Amino acid sequence: MLFIYYPKCSTCQKAKKFLDSHNIKYQEQDIKSNPPTYEELLNYYQKSNLPLKKFINTSGTLYRQLNLKDKIQKMSDEEIIKLISPNGMLIKRPLLISKNNILTGFKEEEYKRAIENL
Repeated sequence: MLFIYYPKCSTCQKAKKFLDSHNIKYQEQDIKSNPPTYEELLNYYQKSNLPLKKFINTSGTLYRQLNLKDKIQKMSDEEIIKLISPNGMLIKRPLLISKNNILTGFKEEEYKRAIENL
């Protein structure tokens, strides 16, 4: 599993604690210093069957500063991924990537289902 997160994010810390308490092995990737590439993010999006908005950190300061709420509605999926991929603070976190699942954010029930399918 790949766990893409921001170490200072409290939600990410809860997700990490959950994985650790269930003895799940994973690789860590800091979303700020090493954000997913355009190709990686596109791949995660396509494999996830989730709406693209689930990959956008709409509660972040940068999202509000750039006034993206209105701009994103007029952009294509490709344009959105190109916009958010170089800046990890615009990507919803944490991301949990496994062979069978891609999760955005942290919801304990989703994580429980994901680890059952390992």
